[in-house]
Amino acid sequence: MPAAAVVTVVIALVIAAALAYYLTRVVIVLRAVNDSLGQINSGVRSIADRTQPLGELLTPIKTDLEAVADTLETVAASLTPEAKAS
Repeated sequence: MPAAAVVTVVIALVIAAALAYYLTRVVIVLRAVNDSLGQINSGVRSIADRTQPLGELLTPIKTDLEAVADTLETVAASLTPEAKAS
């Protein structure tokens, strides 16, 4: 085999080895990114679960506050003018 062919084969093997190394490094980095994105996704889902709309929880509170407001309006209407001034 001529020397040029040997050099060509050696260079091709070096290039193939370098590509294999860098592709392996890319796979490792992408797996780490995938793990990080999985953790972020889990955190975002947790936040979404904890910040659901509060409509069902606030309905009884609203009803109670409306009753308090009605009572306060009744008390305010029953005050005499002297008591309102002081």
